[in-house]
Amino acid sequence: MDIDTRYINQLEVVINLFAIENGVIKILLVKKDEEPFKNYWYLPSNLLMVNETIDECASYTIFEFTNFENVPLKQCNIFSKIDRLPGDRIIADSLIGIISSLDLKNHEYKRNIECRWFPIDDIPKTVYDHGMIIDDAVKLLKKEIKNNNLVNLFLEDDFTLPELQSVYESAYDKKLDRRNFRKYMLLNNKIVDSGKNIKGQNGRPPKLYHFNENKVEMF
Repeated sequence: MDIDTRYINQLEVVINLFAIENGVIKILLVKKDEEPFKNYWYLPSNLLMVNETIDECASYTIFEFTNFENVPLKQCNIFSKIDRLPGDRIIADSLIGIISSLDLKNHEYKRNIECRWFPIDDIPKTVYDHGMIIDDAVKLLKKEIKNNNLVNLFLEDDFTLPELQSVYESAYDKKLDRRNFRKYMLLNNKIVDSGKNIKGQNGRPPKLYHFNENKVEMF
């Protein structure tokens, strides 16, 4: 069967990897080491092959660039402007991935690829339309966090209230009152006292909490 070339498109799977570090939500970018756009930054991405699914391509791409495995993913958006890449007709499928603070702490990156975590409000110069893709992913991420989705993926199983509050503050772009935040979370049964404390600190050891799985979407 002859295929009409008007209907032939390539699909690029683009990954927005987010993590929280020192109370700030950050996104992982890769530095381009050759022209065009040398020393600019880009999102991990790959073209979809005919023998793989989007999820398979996404998982392979994340591992290829970062060594992270089993990253939870969420569909974000499709970018199909005719001229998004010069000389090629390539549609971008944007996905969101979340890296927990525990995985971030214990991770070893690829040695031959320069990756860096950037605060979501301080993105460097990026290639092509990756800045637009990042902006779109950040908006969706903030919306999901405000709806109490995805937030559980940023933290370890047990966490302190300040750690949890920092995720919401990044989403709302403002400081939240500590007492009101604690009261809201506990009264609405979104979190549960784990009965544990952080040991080895001076003064009163901070309490640890975990999510009530019936109140927070587990992705």
